[in-house]
Amino acid sequence: MPVKVSVIVPVYNPGPYIEDCVASLLGQSLPPDEYEVIFVDDGSTDATPARLDALAAEDPRVRVIHQENSGWSGKPRNVGIDAARGEYVMFVDNDDHLGDEALERMYAYGVANDADVVVGKMVGRGRGVPVELFRVNRPKASVENAPLIDSLTPHKMVRRAFLERTGLRFPEGRRRLEDHVFVTEAYLRADNVSVLGDYVCYYHVRRDDDANAGFQRFDPVGYFKNLREALDVVEKYTEPGPLRDRLFRRWLRVEMVERLRGRRFLNLPEDYRKELFAEIHGVVVERFGPGVAAPLQPTQRVVAALAADGRYDDVVAFAEWESGVALTVDPEDVRWQDGVLRIAFAAELTHDGGPMTFPAAGGSPQWPPKDVGEAVRWLGEDTVGRFGRARPDLLLRDRASAAQYFHPVEVVRETVPAGDGSRVRLVLRGTATVDPADRAVLPGDGLWDAYVRVGLGGWTKELRLGPAPRHDRPAPPAGVVAGRVVLPYWTDRYASLALDVGRAGKRLGLGRLVPGDVSVAGERIGVDLRLHVPARTGVLLRLSGPGSHDVPAVLLPGGRLEASLPVNDLGGRTWRTALCLAPDGAGADGAEADGAGARFHPLAVALRVGADGVRVVAAPRPGRLRRLAHKVRRGVRRVLGRVVRGRGR
Repeated sequence: MPVKVSVIVPVYNPGPYIEDCVASLLGQSLPPDEYEVIFVDDGSTDATPARLDALAAEDPRVRVIHQENSGWSGKPRNVGIDAARGEYVMFVDNDDHLGDEALERMYAYGVANDADVVVGKMVGRGRGVPVELFRVNRPKASVENAPLIDSLTPHKMVRRAFLERTGLRFPEGRRRLEDHVFVTEAYLRADNVSVLGDYVCYYHVRRDDDANAGFQRFDPVGYFKNLREALDVVEKYTEPGPLRDRLFRRWLRVEMVERLRGRRFLNLPEDYRKELFAEIHGVVVERFGPGVAAPLQPTQRVVAALAADGRYDDVVAFAEWESGVALTVDPEDVRWQDGVLRIAFAAELTHDGGPMTFPAAGGSPQWPPKDVGEAVRWLGEDTVGRFGRARPDLLLRDRASAAQYFHPVEVVRETVPAGDGSRVRLVLRGTATVDPADRAVLPGDGLWDAYVRVGLGGWTKELRLGPAPRHDRPAPPAGVVAGRVVLPYWTDRYASLALDVGRAGKRLGLGRLVPGDVSVAGERIGVDLRLHVPARTGVLLRLSGPGSHDVPAVLLPGGRLEASLPVNDLGGRTWRTALCLAPDGAGADGAEADGAGARFHPLAVALRVGADGVRVVAAPRPGRLRRLAHKVRRGVRRVLGRVVRGRGR
């Protein structure tokens, strides 16, 4: 069968960090005979070459190419392109990994949209990745209609025929930003680029030892020489005008202005700061016209103007002032409404620990600012003028994978007088809607932390939704919606909002029932549970004794559980009870799983069935001797485990 995808992995001394990469590549959902993995070892001196050779000997999908060290990733990727047989090639770094279905989904999406380049949703683990680009799927994207230029790392899927037709390859040698040159040209020459935003394809990982190549301090002279090569590509394939200015703005914003801001700049040694500033000043003056910086966000525009004027001392002073800016987010309400979770919050910027204030009345501050004080005044008035367009985002981030998804927010903007009325606070009040039935934005079970993201005045700040006060904070119940169990709760460590989807056990509170909560009428039992149930939902009630019976039951809107008992099959015994809230799903810590994966939550009541009918009693608890025996068995297992491990050494 023809190879659909060739995965190209440049390798240099990754040590154990390559294992997650290998596991993710060999565990892809794409059939094994439809893709290949090409590791190009760039002169590694650790045990990796032998590890890869052994892997290739075991798995026909894997090929290994060894070469002398070339100094950077460009040449290994080019060698991989030349050796590839796939319709598409996918570039992966040796310390990153893919989502399980990444190759299958990206390939299918590329073919469906006739794409020369496919950009899969990225997640950063300790690393920044684009956010806005992946807000939605973009089947027909270009640099004109999408923020493609925000994603210049090489981790894309590219049609091999496109590479052969254009002769496009990575710059080689010991250098930086070879991916910027390659990806920018690919975007500008591709007939179509497709962005897959609804599935996490690529995990961009920061290593524990911080040894990722991108985190090493660079030589400013060489770095900005390489950056100019990316600008050359833009100039070659665009005409002077708004599009070229917009593309150039990406490098001004990300590679220059952001390096001169706040703590990031102040934490550098002073001699290095000065060298960095001098190189940035040179590029700005040499390559960028007035149309590049003008549309920047206010703070970025201030820094760009100071850099263009060569005002190093003012850049330092502005960074010191800006380092005091932060975000505060106050939870106001969390409640269920018709099957969706409504999350209300207030967000505003702070400065040096107090609410940030802005001029109440407009003025005409000088531009460009003559000093930092004038810059701060101009910034304040500009921010007030843009406030009508400001809006917060609510993101839910999976604690295990770091995948994050946007949820719709209704926003109210408040201008609150401060002090004597000459200043105001700018407060954003948002109400977010989380719909458990929408698996595109809440795709899987797990623990999801709520974050609020605010862009205002040129600052983009992100913060957990919290802390909430320990007393009088919203405490909604779990919801049983669209076959899922979703429990909002406040974390112990941060007192911030999180959602437990499909995993909650004891926190559901089902173990706190007492016999008086349950009503019995003949063969029918009923109990009002503290659950949000928007529609009639089928569940299972498990009765356990000498055997077990799974009894169909229903949850009615409002949370009432009703079931009809098979009394004739239960006579003369006491039956423990457990409830499965999502019979078609998988479940949770603290719950009992059956062979099909459904989860049963133990209830604190039992049913005693006799000649006089059904009585509800407290569920029997393990006796003291039984609990002691369990502890002894657990201790013995731990000791035996240590002995076995000791012999293994």
